[in-house]
Order: sequence, then structure tokens, then C-alpha cells
Amino acid sequence: MPVSRLDVIYRKILLTKFFTKGWGSADGLLQLFKFRKVVANRNSCYELVPKDYPIEIINAQKRPGFQIIEGRFWTPFKMYLPTLLVPEIQQVFFQMMVPSKWPCPNYRPMCIHLAGTGDHYFWRRRNLMAKPLLQAGIGSIILENPYYGHRKPKDQLRSSLHFVSDIFVMGGCLILESIALLNWLERMGFGPLGVSGISMGGHMASLAASNWPKPLVLVPCLSWSTASSVFTEGVMSESIDWDMLQEQLFSNTLYCDTLSKSCKIIDSPFACTLSRIPEYGLDSLIGDKFADGYITPYEMMTMLDSSNCPAITYKHSSQNMKVESGEYSSLNLSIFKTNKRTLNMRKRDKDAIWFMRGMMDEFTHLKNFSVPFDPSLIIAVCAKSDGYVPRVGISKLEEIWPGVTIKYVDTGHVGAYIWHRKLFRECIIDAFEKAKKVVQPPGPYFEI
Repeated sequence: MPVSRLDVIYRKILLTKFFTKGWGSADGLLQLFKFRKVVANRNSCYELVPKDYPIEIINAQKRPGFQIIEGRFWTPFKMYLPTLLVPEIQQVFFQMMVPSKWPCPNYRPMCIHLAGTGDHYFWRRRNLMAKPLLQAGIGSIILENPYYGHRKPKDQLRSSLHFVSDIFVMGGCLILESIALLNWLERMGFGPLGVSGISMGGHMASLAASNWPKPLVLVPCLSWSTASSVFTEGVMSESIDWDMLQEQLFSNTLYCDTLSKSCKIIDSPFACTLSRIPEYGLDSLIGDKFADGYITPYEMMTMLDSSNCPAITYKHSSQNMKVESGEYSSLNLSIFKTNKRTLNMRKRDKDAIWFMRGMMDEFTHLKNFSVPFDPSLIIAVCAKSDGYVPRVGISKLEEIWPGVTIKYVDTGHVGAYIWHRKLFRECIIDAFEKAKKVVQPPGPYFEI
């Protein structure tokens, strides 16, 4: 399905640039790489956060029919990799909305909402998600992302994360912070529990849910199985200074040698396209590697540089990009649906793109994390013509999480956010209804 024109136009009018200072400290990335191995395992990750991790309530206001409660705590991530945290992101802030009277005394559902790209502070999720859910008897916790709102570094412009490593720090923090909040909600007598989010928030919710050792509602909206395609193929790839990343990649052997040999590209970028053309020689070069499940960016770069693949040029058609190379001029490469600037970038800075794909897969691909405890409590919402989150050639959610429910809306990323928020809320309500049947009633309720 063609990419939504609204997604392309909306991205072009935004001024936000990402990763303006580069990859981040090579030493820091190595520390994160090792820590990800621990976080990716549900049992080891869950043990990282003490069950009684301290959470402080700093304000409570009664409103007609509900309460707004504000709280804070120190991110548990600080206990493990404190040197990677700038001061502003170390303290966590959240808002909580609960009904004044629960419709059913033994049913006190709570959903944690994680922020999508650009969703600073609380007001957007509070008004668009949390308040309407109160009408269904579902409470909410609105958690501020690291690098956003009160946790935004002073020198950061809007949502423009300085380093690629920042997105990995954000993910690590949110996973541990969600565990701390879920434990706290259990102690306070809430349940069933769930997590949700839109776009980046949906993917962060998926990562958080993979590490909770009990049935948990999960409703990820407008996300998929990895963030790698978002930053290397989607419309957001044009907001990245690839020339600068390419230069930095070869400025430090820890990037171009150690890390590029360690991280894994999970999904073949040539699935059903170039790897099936014998004349390109990519069947033997790449196909066998993916038969084992992955390839490293270093191997990808080395093989393509050393292969005898003919030069590939591109021309734009009204609906897609096509490869011109002898008799294969009509081959449809859906992975290359983009504009001339992006095509030139892919040829010029291909090493940086492969490295980005490998690092993003390493830290965000759901195949690298535990399967959520009960996939039947997951309802994902996806946009058919999503220009931000490409899905062609990317592992399918239903294959990674057997039993998941996926609903599609016939629009793009931006259109789905504008016109289908009601569906997002309905899916949360439906998932909590499912949870009633499989989750034990919560313990004694401690009113805040």
C-alpha cells in the first residue's frame, strides 16, 4: 500500500532534527549493549527493580468524579549506569488519574501511558486518553519520558535528542520505571494493570510489557516490531544528518569495528527483492547469513563493498521506486519508496545506515526480548499506509507474539492519530475486559 501523503507532508513541515550530535559515546554504547542483554531477559530484568522501590506522592487534587495525583521517584536505571544519565532525566515525574468511586470494588484497572515523539508533559495524554478512559472505570498513570517535559535537558531543542544513544537510554529507563510503577500499583491494590502508548510510546510500552512476569494488558498503537525501519526507511530518516553520522562512524574503531561486529540486523533488508537475483550474487553473500537469523552491519558493509554487484540506479514512478539493471528494470523495491535526496543519502552514507539498522534492531527489536507473559491480552493498532513505521520486510508481530490481536486502520500514521484515537481507547477497554477473565482480583485497596 502506498505511503500516506499526509505523513510525508507533515514530516517535511516539522523542523525537528534527530541525533544532531551523533552516535553518542562509544564507551557508553558498549555499556548499554551489555546491559541490554540483561534487560532483554524477563527474569533478570524484573529482579533489577526492588519490589518496594520508593515512590513519593507530592500532590493530590480532588475533582468532580475523579482525583489527580502527582508523584515522583528516582529512575532505577540510576543504580546501574549512572554515568550515562544527564542530571535532568534522573528524577521521574508522573500524573495519576483515578475515579472517586470505582464502579466495581474488586476491579480497579490502571493503565500506564507512555509518551510518543513530541509528547511533552501530561496534558495531551491526560485529555485525549486518561480522561475518556475514566468514563469506562479505568484509571491512568501518565509517565514522563526521559528527555521530555520536566526531564528535558536544558540544552535540548524540543524533541531533538542529541545522540542515538539517548533513545536507548530512554528505553532502558522506561522499562525499569514501568516495573517500579507496576509493583507499586500492585501494592496499592490496583488491578488488572496495563501499559499503552502511541507511536514511539507504543514501542516503549511493548518493551516494558515484555519484562513483567504476570498477565498484563498491552495496547501499542502505531508501532511495530522494531524501530530500525523508522529511522532508516521511514519519513523520519530525512530528519537525520547521515553525512555527520557516516564521518563519526569511522572516527572510532569501537563504532566501526567492535560494535558493528556485535550488533545484529534481524530482518533481511533484501527479503524478496535483490537477494533473489542470481546475477547480483547476493543469494550466496546474504541469503545464507539470514538463514541463521541475522547479519552484522560489519558483514553487510564488507560483503556489499567486496561483491561484484552491478551499480544500481533508481528512477521514480508514480507509486514506487524501481531498479534499473538490464532485464530487472521493473523489479519493485518497496524498501526504496522515497525521494531522490534519500536515495542519494543511501548510496553515499550506506555504512552509517547499516550501522543504524543494526544498533536499532539490537536495542529495540522485539525478537531480542522476552515474549509478554500472556499475548492474548495484547491488542495492537496499526496504520495500513504508515510512512513513519514501515513494515515491509520487517518481522510480523503475530509471528513474534502468537496470540496477539492486530487491528488495522485504512490511513497513515498522522491520519490514524488524528481520526482514530477513539479506537485506541476502545482497544484499551476491550483488553481490560479480557484481563478480567485471567487476572486475579487485586489485593486490599489503599486509598491515596
